[in-house]
Amino acid sequence: MSKKIDIEQSKNEDALKLTISKMNRMLEKVFLGGGQKRIDKLHAKGKMTARERVAYLIDKDTPFLELGAFAGHEMYEEYGGCPAGGVIVGIGNVSGRQCIIVANDATVKAGAWFPITGKKNLRAQEIALENRLPIIYLVDSAGVFLPMQDEIFPDKEHFGRIFRNNAVLSSKGIPQISAIMGSCVAGGAYLPIMSDESLIVEGTGSIFLAGPYLVKAAIGENVDKETLGGATTQTEISGVVDYKLPDDPTCLDTIKDLIGKMGRFENAGFNRIKPKPPLVPAENIYSIFPENPTKPYDSREILKCIVDDSEFTEYKKGYGKTILCVYARIDGWSVGIVINHRQVVKTTSGEMQFGGVIYSDSADKATRFIMNCNQKKIPLVFMHDVTGFMVGKRSEHGGIIKDGAKLVNAVSNSTVPKITIVMGNSYGAGNYAMCGKAYDPRLIVAWPTAKIAVMGGSQAAKVLTQIQVSSLKAKGEEPDPETETALFNKIKDRYDRQTSPYYAAARLWVDAIIDPAHTRQVISMGIEAANNAPVEKFNVGVIQT
Repeated sequence: MSKKIDIEQSKNEDALKLTISKMNRMLEKVFLGGGQKRIDKLHAKGKMTARERVAYLIDKDTPFLELGAFAGHEMYEEYGGCPAGGVIVGIGNVSGRQCIIVANDATVKAGAWFPITGKKNLRAQEIALENRLPIIYLVDSAGVFLPMQDEIFPDKEHFGRIFRNNAVLSSKGIPQISAIMGSCVAGGAYLPIMSDESLIVEGTGSIFLAGPYLVKAAIGENVDKETLGGATTQTEISGVVDYKLPDDPTCLDTIKDLIGKMGRFENAGFNRIKPKPPLVPAENIYSIFPENPTKPYDSREILKCIVDDSEFTEYKKGYGKTILCVYARIDGWSVGIVINHRQVVKTTSGEMQFGGVIYSDSADKATRFIMNCNQKKIPLVFMHDVTGFMVGKRSEHGGIIKDGAKLVNAVSNSTVPKITIVMGNSYGAGNYAMCGKAYDPRLIVAWPTAKIAVMGGSQAAKVLTQIQVSSLKAKGEEPDPETETALFNKIKDRYDRQTSPYYAAARLWVDAIIDPAHTRQVISMGIEAANNAPVEKFNVGVIQT
């Protein structure tokens, strides 16, 4: 028996390591941005790349949690692609203080803004606003990508929303510092000047509402870029920019100095003690998490790889067994964890419940637990491997919709920070109940094994195939088995591609795809960020009993 378990564990480990290796290879390509030739061109101008700037800015030997690295993945291919959405975003320590950093990547279409670039910038501002984190903009952009201007310029969640957010962040007292380290043109010029303080690099930085070519076309005036909006013009003549610096490193050093002199705000006061490492190595997740998404496993074993001292206290352990609700510590932080339990379990009445499915009793338990965590000001961590709510006559008669609504209500109105980890399946209303993107998690990340969709590929393909076959029959056509199979496979392939974590990350449905062994660190960084913002009073609203 133990040999069989060892074989299964080895298969799991091999499969997950291969998946992680694939992810890392993809990231290596993303990290090159627009390619080595464009990187070399930047260096020839005496400029650092966006990633070099971020690496220089953050404190030595501290982690940088990059967000949206896969933004734009396999999108905009007719324009040559847009690696990482053309902008680097993440959370890092600068002069001992957590900050949001946003750095335009000038190697990708000269840092031009695609639709996903705008969405990624808005997400960065949202995280800064929710967590009261200072935000640093490293500006080097040619402005809106004109061939797609209709998809980035006029709507509520488009380019202009960024400047509106600059004003809102400022009104909330959240510091914003901008460094003009390259081009900064047209509407984009408002971003640094609506920040609290702005810096510009001499010789490479420029800022103006219209560049020399547009000025010539509009009013017939001939003027060079430096005279129009270079560092000397904007610091010594117009007074638009606050600091003129000779080069990129000096500019970044000045930002460090400015951040280091900032005062502190009131924090949330989340409970934290001296951290203890898990007794079980984080890498053990590789052998525990099954390579086959339909196979059961004990979610408690996953928790032992993540929480301090591998210890946790289960809430209502004998009730609602397809969801585990536990109190634990992660890197010293007190947390409440809601995790789908993927083992088949037996109730006291003898009923068998499928792992990963939310039943009425597990929904009820999770609702009460979420309310308790809000009452006690304990941050919540949601860990998905859920196929949805239980269906069928028995569940409907038992009020599964009402119990599910209670859970969704509690998740929606929760005011303590929520951090979401999508480990495996995240289907249908299960995604909602477990705090998917629509429910305002402070951070939402996925393992490379994640699948996010209304339902699994096979189930969706069966449903859609049945509908299309019925439609053909209604027209008097009788499809043969081969035609049905081909139709099924076509639908399933398309659906499987859309459930991929990379498809989700490309569209920023998740903030990042992470190595499962890094889960503990990501959660800790998320709670540290959230601790900067006081928690509002919890009011659950109307819940039917």
